[in-house]
Amino acid sequence: MVRAGSVITIEAPAKINLTLEVLGKRPDGYHALRSIVMPVTLTDTLFLTTTYSQVAMTLTVGPGVDLSKIGAMDRNLAVRAARLMQSRYRINAGARIHIHKRIPIGGGLGGGSADAAGVIRGLDRLWGLDRPCGELMALGAELGSDVPALVHGGAVLMEGRGELVRGLFEGEAPVACEGFWLVIANPGVMCPTPDVFKKWRAGLTAGPLILHNMASSIRTSDVSAAADALYNGLQGGVFESYPSVAQTAAQLQQAGCLGVLLSGSGASVFGLARDEAHGQEISRKLGSGFWHVLVRTCPVV
Repeated sequence: MVRAGSVITIEAPAKINLTLEVLGKRPDGYHALRSIVMPVTLTDTLFLTTTYSQVAMTLTVGPGVDLSKIGAMDRNLAVRAARLMQSRYRINAGARIHIHKRIPIGGGLGGGSADAAGVIRGLDRLWGLDRPCGELMALGAELGSDVPALVHGGAVLMEGRGELVRGLFEGEAPVACEGFWLVIANPGVMCPTPDVFKKWRAGLTAGPLILHNMASSIRTSDVSAAADALYNGLQGGVFESYPSVAQTAAQLQQAGCLGVLLSGSGASVFGLARDEAHGQEISRKLGSGFWHVLVRTCPVV
């Protein structure tokens, strides 16, 4: 029996793609991907409250979040996640979802997916379901490509169209990664993911070394090696189609980042810093012309 009025608070982290290889188009129309994904300390905060039957959502926003881009509430991934769980597990209770959004909408940082993953993890606890992580990840895969990775948490290798996810160092000895400091910037435009993939043209792929080199740099906390291993097969097309994204990346480079990369399909870009002090220096140099934030990658596991 789910008791109405029970409350839980969840921090839903944004993600970055340290590598993103597009391996080709699948028979189902999606693109086959291989990507190393890590959550970062930029989060949306979710407040979930059990109700008697309905699912409802409210929002507040922080700097850099444009609510006009949010779309219809009924199509919101967080709402769809709650309704999917109601249906799948035959839950009679409902949920009131309040999200304080800090992750820019449509920015390649997985904000909507993070919220959906947070709802899945939160309602699993709030409704006393206690389902295995793999089952919750499969549920997330029905909603969107980034959701399973964010349900899993930590550094993951994401393959397929995003539904095949495993811990990056799964089966290995524990990894004492200190994480990386980085500055994320967003020029305030949207790069619709379907449009970005439509413009993708198969070209020279990075091959297995990209995956190996990035995994090795994370394992050893070598930020210089990570900067050298950054790769996104969508970046060229996005920079060509959205000049303001390319300009933002150039400003990060000029401000002293060790390496700069488009996250996901954009429009956010991020630049790696040597340490926190270097990240603060980069932020100061960027000034106030566009939204940016200094964050750190979350623990590997």
